[in-house]
Amino acid sequence: MEIKIENLKKCFGEKVAVNISEFTIHDGEVLGLVGNNGAGKSTLFRLMLDLIKADEGRVLMGDTDVSKTEEWKDWTGAYVDDSFLIDYLTPDEYLQFIARITGKTEQELQDFLADFEHFMAGEVCGQKKLIRNLSAGNKQKLGIVAAMLLHPKILILDEPFNFLDPSSQSAIKHLLTKYNQETGATILVSSHNLQHTVDICPRIALLENGVIIRDIANHNGEAIAELENYFEV
Repeated sequence: MEIKIENLKKCFGEKVAVNISEFTIHDGEVLGLVGNNGAGKSTLFRLMLDLIKADEGRVLMGDTDVSKTEEWKDWTGAYVDDSFLIDYLTPDEYLQFIARITGKTEQELQDFLADFEHFMAGEVCGQKKLIRNLSAGNKQKLGIVAAMLLHPKILILDEPFNFLDPSSQSAIKHLLTKYNQETGATILVSSHNLQHTVDICPRIALLENGVIIRDIANHNGEAIAELENYFEV
């Protein structure tokens, strides 16, 4: 599903957090969003998910203005931070809750989770820990899995590689690439990890002071040189 940003602006006091006149993420595209701390990546995602209100402009998912209706929530999965989780539940209870509200049976849930066994590495489900007592990495895993449980047409993940060990980072790259190829979903990923972003995103938007200053085509990993030069890696 296509996403359009039109004249989108958000300020916090005198600081301009996001200022994007026009930007389109095409149907089925995997877009990486990169930038230094404070560049506006998380703010942009929160505007897309109607978690904060824009001062000006709008975000369209298909033909739907996300600030005017909640229809887009039926086809959008997202994980921004652990506030998306219900921390007094266990991971199993939380996933069962998500399954119920999305109309999935217990068998459908178990079939879905089977694809994530390697990623969760036996450390998330079946542990009888409350979510609040999980490590940061396991909360991250749970949030990503829950976001994908909807089988969304649009998937938005803010810093999905954070807190994960190298094996889990590799696993989530494989899962996201496979999901895009099998479903044609539009996927947006923000990350400080340039290599991981280049590995999975054929298109990369570079954000600085709330403005997209470069829109980079990334074929066969060629964007890494431009990004490393910009960030002086």
